[in-house]
Amino acid sequence: MRLPHRTVLFGAAGAVVLAGGIALVACASGGSSGSAPKLAVVDPYIPQPASPDVAAGYLVVRNDGDSADRLVAVSSTFAPSAEIHESSGNSMQQVEGLDIPAHGQGVLGRGNMHLMFMDPTRQLKKGESVDVTLTFAKSAPITVHVPVLGAADRPGDPGVPSGPAVTAGSPEHTGHGG
Repeated sequence: MRLPHRTVLFGAAGAVVLAGGIALVACASGGSSGSAPKLAVVDPYIPQPASPDVAAGYLVVRNDGDSADRLVAVSSTFAPSAEIHESSGNSMQQVEGLDIPAHGQGVLGRGNMHLMFMDPTRQLKKGESVDVTLTFAKSAPITVHVPVLGAADRPGDPGVPSGPAVTAGSPEHTGHGG
């Protein structure tokens, strides 16, 4: 049986519209057609710890890319155990990660989410720096030189320099040859 020309034409047009709709949904739901995350680490610091048993770290991960990423792990040679924590009232707990939205930032700051280093191998002193490696769900790991500041200091405070952004391609960024 031969279909009328009009039926075949409408069937082909419907298939094109359906395929276009599927492609649009794939793009809107995180399909591979956007650019990768473009991460930069800004103002990392560790306040000089009051206790030799733990140290907290703070920084901002900026994402200038078109897709989100997530900080999933942290490590350092000065502490055998490092985690991402969240403070809530007088308690703190480990969390699975930190979301870094596209064209946004993930903040690890005092009184909120932060890095926690347990059982440091040495007492950290103001003026020194330690290397901290951040591992992401999508992007390559980034190793950051993190300064140890005075207990009450923060980057940008008078007399306390702000740290430069560490991005892919900078000497501080390691992990994949880029």
